[in-house]
Amino acid sequence: MNTSIKWNGKMSFSGTTPSGHEVKMDAAEDFGGENTGARPTELLLNAVAGCTGIDIISILQKMRLSPASFYMEVSGTRAEDHPKRFTAIHIHYVLEGDLPEDKVIRAIQLSKDKYCSVSQSLNAEITAGYSINGVNGEQKI
Repeated sequence: MNTSIKWNGKMSFSGTTPSGHEVKMDAAEDFGGENTGARPTELLLNAVAGCTGIDIISILQKMRLSPASFYMEVSGTRAEDHPKRFTAIHIHYVLEGDLPEDKVIRAIQLSKDKYCSVSQSLNAEITAGYSINGVNGEQKI
């Protein structure tokens, strides 16, 4: 996979992904940017969530299950010293529908431990929680 990123001036960059989608990145104004795009670290958190979300939907569909709704709340903790990498990322999966808890747990575990190439590419501890139909799950994942 290859991509190219173009500098647009100041701290602004844009690129076109291999699939043809434009991505804009910029720094905050207090770091010399103009806030015209997402921060690269914001994109990284979104990439982790998007990757694992795609995995989970795919796995659930193979189990012949389909959530009525699904979203994720993602939080990341960064080191205080440079390179200020993510040291921990927590993803809380919120699902609604007729979904057996054991199947949801299995889908999350498979994504987290085996399939999500984005999270497997990071040097951060990634933890997960979940809720189904408004009830928080108790099993640690």
